[in-house]
Amino acid sequence: MIIGVPKEIKPGEHRVAITPVGVRELVDRGHRVVIQTEAGEGSTIHDEEYALQGAEILPSPDAVFETADMVLKVKEPQPPEVAMLRSGQVLFTYLHLAAHPELADSMLQSGAIGIAYETVELPGGALPLLAPMSEVAGRMGTQAGAYFLEKAHGGRGILLGGVPGVMPAKVVIIGAGMAGANAAMMAAGLGAQVVVLDTDARKLQSLDAIYRGRILTLSSNLLTIEEQVREADLVIGAVLLAGASAPKLVTEATVKEMKRGAVLVDIAIDQGGCFETSRETTHQNPTYVLHDVVHYAVGNIPGAVPHTSTYALTNATLPYALALADNGVAGAVALHPELLLGLNVIGEHVVHKAVAASLGLAYTNPTELLSRLPK
Repeated sequence: MIIGVPKEIKPGEHRVAITPVGVRELVDRGHRVVIQTEAGEGSTIHDEEYALQGAEILPSPDAVFETADMVLKVKEPQPPEVAMLRSGQVLFTYLHLAAHPELADSMLQSGAIGIAYETVELPGGALPLLAPMSEVAGRMGTQAGAYFLEKAHGGRGILLGGVPGVMPAKVVIIGAGMAGANAAMMAAGLGAQVVVLDTDARKLQSLDAIYRGRILTLSSNLLTIEEQVREADLVIGAVLLAGASAPKLVTEATVKEMKRGAVLVDIAIDQGGCFETSRETTHQNPTYVLHDVVHYAVGNIPGAVPHTSTYALTNATLPYALALADNGVAGAVALHPELLLGLNVIGEHVVHKAVAASLGLAYTNPTELLSRLPK
């Protein structure tokens, strides 16, 4: 198989979908890897490092897309990239189709096969390809929140951990999954007063067992969210429904009642955001102020630390990329059943139930379609 890796073009995105280690693994199995020149520069991986492991360096994204049987990316394809996709070509990346209906329509028109990192799901609900970036996003969510709480950056002028004799900031985290747990760890480590809300009692019990009261946990419901958010200095939204749009758990009315200069960090913005007042921002312009509350809703938070993020992501995605290259889509799904839920679109069909429901489109069971794909 020919595997292509283009340079990411989403604003502020400096990650790359493969490391030299990944190139070596694919080449040693007899596959051909083509990489756009300078694709890894943002992650401090240079063309010569890829070439040394057997990659071919191509001059343009057009050349990569035209050559490749499977395209590996990090973020959802931008319009110029979608235009280069072709029928039957495999795209393996974060797709977030529920939050991008125009992208979904374009993908369906292209006839490509879209496999989304964020919906690959193990028995029990674990999301192995989302987890490493959720860890990064959670930790950076707290870091960004602390930064924008500073007066010079629009916040209330509060030090997250306070000092002796002065109360620390109150940090409310909605969601106790991978991102929320990592955000809580960072906030507690900095000395903040931390409250985590979730509907899953097991996740709250796990946090309580680890932190023994250092982090407070509450069962999540609309009234409790309203009460906690109104009192918070920093609110981090870390809610996830795999493949589906994030629920809007903080209303605009509640935002209006928050403290002046409080900060909202919406980690769920990739799936549409979990605050009614959220709109996606970029690393170049990461915040806006609405109702005297600072909103941080960058759509690719881990892109700010691309070296760390690239290696963490490739560690998780490489086994699946190898399986897809070695066995084709149907064969890889047979070996790794969790890839079945990673499938979002096959040709003109939406094949993930939550994605189809969020987009208001018909769902097609992928099993029969897989049987028609080339081996």
